[in-house]
Amino acid sequence: MSEKSRVVLVTGGSRGIGRATAEVLAHAGCRVAIGYHHSREEALDLATRLRADGCTAAAVGGDLSDSAQVAEIFRQVREDLGEVEILVNNAGVAQQKLFTQLTDEDWDRLFDVDVRGVFLCCREALPSMIRRHWGRIINISSIWGITGASCEVHYSAAKAAVIGLTRALAKEVGPSGITVNCVAPGVVDTQMNAALDEATLAALREETPLGVIGTPRNIADAVAFLASPAADFITGQVLSPNGGIVI
Repeated sequence: MSEKSRVVLVTGGSRGIGRATAEVLAHAGCRVAIGYHHSREEALDLATRLRADGCTAAAVGGDLSDSAQVAEIFRQVREDLGEVEILVNNAGVAQQKLFTQLTDEDWDRLFDVDVRGVFLCCREALPSMIRRHWGRIINISSIWGITGASCEVHYSAAKAAVIGLTRALAKEVGPSGITVNCVAPGVVDTQMNAALDEATLAALREETPLGVIGTPRNIADAVAFLASPAADFITGQVLSPNGGIVI
């Protein structure tokens, strides 16, 4: 990964893309904090398994839409592992619903987690990154943040906001030696997509030029690249591992 062990916080790190990312970065030599909200046992189990593999890992919990809890997450990571040097904003929620049926609560929940959580974590991570003149922020968006998706207008809008945040923040903190990039996955085999029936998955595979649904590891490898020295000259970009479904 680098010339020294970096401290990484992966939000939503207990399962899916976040879990795969935590595993890849831990095995690359990073000290990894696995963020969770409701999935405490899964996060603790992953941290235990990574430590058994000789890695350095800890689980930290909290609600990313609450600024006080985000501050406490970073305090705990600082105490257990050190200052966050690589932040992976992966935590997110999704919902499929007709736009005309969306409630205020539906809209606010998506933006609280998918956008406000990213904002709060970036704001908490940046002071130490600026002091050190080094940092990596990698935000997880979605192809629907690029193209939009029917029946997922609020999700698409939130993920588009993450892309806009990424590009603007990259310009602001680039002079401080910090890169800010975005990964916008295509359709991936995760719990978030578990509700899709086989007919829908078959149609998505047919629509994808590579003919397959993505795996969490596919996305984790893209994150690991952006966190590595190989991506030192890359910032403000959107990398979309999607099998060619969006070109």
